[in-house]
Amino acid sequence: MALDFQVTIDCRSPHELADWWAEALGWAVEPQDEAFIRRMVAAGMAAESDTTTHRGRLVWRVGAALTPPEPGRPRVLFQAVPEPKTGKNRLHLDVRVGAEQREAEVARLVALGATELWRGSQGPLQWVTLADPEGNEFCLA
Repeated sequence: MALDFQVTIDCRSPHELADWWAEALGWAVEPQDEAFIRRMVAAGMAAESDTTTHRGRLVWRVGAALTPPEPGRPRVLFQAVPEPKTGKNRLHLDVRVGAEQREAEVARLVALGATELWRGSQGPLQWVTLADPEGNEFCLA
């Protein structure tokens, strides 16, 4: 039996980073159910401190997710962690746009707040390594 998975990215500001990645990928931020959150707090299963407001809506403080545009793609979760990023990622996303779109996408993502780190190639393959606004590396190929 094949297992399903989601990709989880540790970060300081999950809601803001989810917004950034939604714009970068053309995906949607997964809506959170305010009524459910309020019921959990009222029932004592969560505390007010477990929540925050983002873009005028009540959300869970510790996470935000992206919904894939098509079935079969992994969900991406952004999870708050207390410590800052201190080194290179051991796992990263490869965003595939094709050679003809790569430079335009690099420019678009840098304009959104990404940082270009370096360029690489192996045989005919070329990519640009970027960092999102919190410093998480990803490759654009």
